Amino acid sequence: MKNMIMNAITLAFCCILFAAPAALAGELNLSAAASLKDAINELSAVFVQKHPEVKIARNYGGSGVLAKQIEQGAPADLFISANPEWLDYLRERKLVEPTTIGTFAYNTLVFAGAAKQQTAGMNDLPKLRKIAVGSPRSVPAGEYALEAMRKAGIEKELAGKLVMAKDVREAMKYAELGEVDGAFVYRTDALLLGKQAKILFVVPEGLHGRVTYPLALTVAGAKKKEARGFLRFLQSVEAKRVLIRYGFAVK
Repeated sequence: MKNMIMNAITLAFCCILFAAPAALAGELNLSAAASLKDAINELSAVFVQKHPEVKIARNYGGSGVLAKQIEQGAPADLFISANPEWLDYLRERKLVEPTTIGTFAYNTLVFAGAAKQQTAGMNDLPKLRKIAVGSPRSVPAGEYALEAMRKAGIEKELAGKLVMAKDVREAMKYAELGEVDGAFVYRTDALLLGKQAKILFVVPEGLHGRVTYPLALTVAGAKKKEARGFLRFLQSVEAKRVLIRYGFAVK
C-alpha cells in the first residue's frame, strides 16, 4: 500500500513537471500603445479563439513608458509603438529582432473637445484656456502635437495652457469630461467619444510626421512560435479589416 502511494505521488510530480513547460510555452506578453487597446483586444480574442492553447497578457500605455519597461526587463514578446522612435530605441539596444520589424497601421492626429465649441483650426487654439496633450517625453501623440504647434508658430502661446496626460486615452478623457477645452488625440480615439465631445478639426499632416505604428518581436519573443504566429496574424488581411473598422489606415 505504501509503495502504491509513493508511486502515485511520483507520477503526479512527473505530470506537473512535464506539464509546466507546456503551459509556459503558451504564454504571450504583448506591449502596445494605448491608442490600440480596443483593436488589439479584439484581435487578441480572435487569435486565442483559433489557438485556445495560447494566453495573451496585454500591457497598454505610452510607447516610451513601455519601451523603458522592456529595457528594464519587463516580460514582452511583441512591442507595438505609436511612432518609430521608441522601436528604434529598443533596436539600438538590441532588444528587438530586426528581421521582424514592420508597420502595423497608421492613424490621424485630431483636436477634440466640447461639441458646442467653435474651434476650427490650429490658429484658434491660443484663445482656449486648457489643452490636454500626452506627455511628449513618452507619448507619441504628444510629440506629434508639439511638432504641429511648433510648425504652426503657436508653441510659445500655448506653453502655459498644456495639461500633460500619461497617454492619449487619458488626454481624451480630460476632453470628454470637460476638464480641458480640448485635447490632441488620434482619430481612432475620438471616434469613441460620447455626445458631449467631438472632433473639432483634423491637424494638417504637413505640420507633423505621419502617425505610424511599427511593431517587432523582442529577442525573447522571436524564439517563441506563439509570438511568431501572432505577429503573422497581426499582418494578415483579416487583422487589417479589423483595424480599418476601428478607424486605422493600413497603407
